[in-house]
Amino acid sequence: MNVVEQRWYVYMVETECGVLYTGISTDIDRRFSEHCAVSNGGKQGAKFFRGKVAKAVVYREQCLNRSEASKREYVIKKLSAAKKRALINGAD
Repeated sequence: MNVVEQRWYVYMVETECGVLYTGISTDIDRRFSEHCAVSNGGKQGAKFFRGKVAKAVVYREQCLNRSEASKREYVIKKLSAAKKRALINGAD
């Protein structure tokens, strides 16, 4: 049996007020839609977006698997806002 691995991504969403949210998903577009729906009473997106409006996906990075995506998410979440912005702008 041939098992197809899902592609996992780490992504960052910027809110209308400039705050960055970091998450992981196999489908960033679907997840972004879920985050957008939270501010309108939806329940599928992150609680982070209650009272905040998701503006755009500003960063995405493909990972080998869910474990690697989770580890990378952890590293990114620990970065300062300035370092997250540098990552978004292409600096390592």
